Amino acid sequence: MSDAFSSGTALVLFSGGQDSTTCLAWALSRFARVETVGFDYGQRHAIELACRDSLFAGVKTLRPDWADKLSESHTLSIPTLAAISDTALTRDVAIKMGADGLPNTFVPGRNLIFLTFAAALAYRRGITHIVGGMCETDYSGYPDCRDETIRAMQAALSLGMARQFELHTPLMWIDKAATWKLAHDLGGDGLVDLIREQSHTCYLGERGAQHEWGYGCGECPACSLRAKGWREYVARA
Repeated sequence: MSDAFSSGTALVLFSGGQDSTTCLAWALSRFARVETVGFDYGQRHAIELACRDSLFAGVKTLRPDWADKLSESHTLSIPTLAAISDTALTRDVAIKMGADGLPNTFVPGRNLIFLTFAAALAYRRGITHIVGGMCETDYSGYPDCRDETIRAMQAALSLGMARQFELHTPLMWIDKAATWKLAHDLGGDGLVDLIREQSHTCYLGERGAQHEWGYGCGECPACSLRAKGWREYVARA
């Protein structure tokens, strides 16, 4: 770990899902101080935001040093994103593939907007490290999750705010099974169990049924990816 990491502060994009919880643990294992930011943009699965408090509490019990490092939690409201979107994440419509080859859960510009707001917040907070759970290895094909997009955003944000931001995407090149393993490597069985029991991924916001991998409808793309990753993780263990 470099001194720049160990003595610095990171801002984690934290939705309350599996990926962002793993990224939170990744940041806590590397930085001296960690803040988080979540976004309320009118998503159907807004219940994910309500899961964050339980995840914060659980993370603090796993390791005393993590409890000391975990700092402010921010929530930014961006209702305009839902107002200009016509997607299955912001409307009560069936999830399906679009004519462009992307699922209609794709919210155009979402990660670009998230990163811009996160960078603006980080600028005010004196933070240059921003951590996100974007991944192009095992995902739904969203173009704003690609490494090329993130590198371009890093350059644009750094130029536009005259501050050298560094965007960290620890999940970019690993699949969901490896994401479960990373969680175990970072926080052991305790973190894996916390993610299974308290995080939320399901696009439909379902919390009724509990599966081996956690709560969710079990059918939407997010649940399918999470369940597949869990099965492969268990098989590899």
